[in-house]
Amino acid sequence: MFGEHELKTQFIKIIDKKIHLVESSGNTVLYRRDDVRVLIKRGDEKLRVLPAPAEGYGVKFLFIKLSEKIAIPPKERLVGYLSAPIDVSVMSGDLEIDRFVVGREKYTLYGEKTVGVIARYHESDFYEKPPDSPGIVKLVISNPTESWKLVERIVFPIRNSVMFYSAEKAYYPLVILTTKEIYEVNNTGNPPDGTLKPTHEAEPLPNFRMRWS
Repeated sequence: MFGEHELKTQFIKIIDKKIHLVESSGNTVLYRRDDVRVLIKRGDEKLRVLPAPAEGYGVKFLFIKLSEKIAIPPKERLVGYLSAPIDVSVMSGDLEIDRFVVGREKYTLYGEKTVGVIARYHESDFYEKPPDSPGIVKLVISNPTESWKLVERIVFPIRNSVMFYSAEKAYYPLVILTTKEIYEVNNTGNPPDGTLKPTHEAEPLPNFRMRWS
């Protein structure tokens, strides 16, 4: 699924979508996906199918509601995984020739009506191991305070975020939620697992930390 594919006649199944490549006699390959058509002149590059952050209609944040709230004792931390939506980016060389959403799109307003932001919405259980889901978030919840804290959602920035992937699964960078008096969420930009490949070189993220009450 994710990774490089030869520019030759073949079908490539991407979750609930299907890409069809058709070779011609003129050293070109026709890329087809639903109503998208792109004629590719073959060279040394392969077609790359990569996970992308679930920006959908151009949102900057991903909102994941936990199916069950999590209570964290003072001075403790919990590490686990969430399922998450993703987009898919198709690259020919350094050019994105197609980008699409997989699965069902949901959006929500986070914050007040007058100052809130539109975010991609998803609901997930909390897992001890990576779930059987195309998109995954590794989450660290840290409670540095002297009080018990309750976590019921996670909201973090995703615009232009690097992604990490294996052949069948896509991961967001490691996300750290710190339950201070105002909860802090940090998309670290770091891989959740050293065996995964990055979609591109992660840029330095100066204070890439957002605060959510």
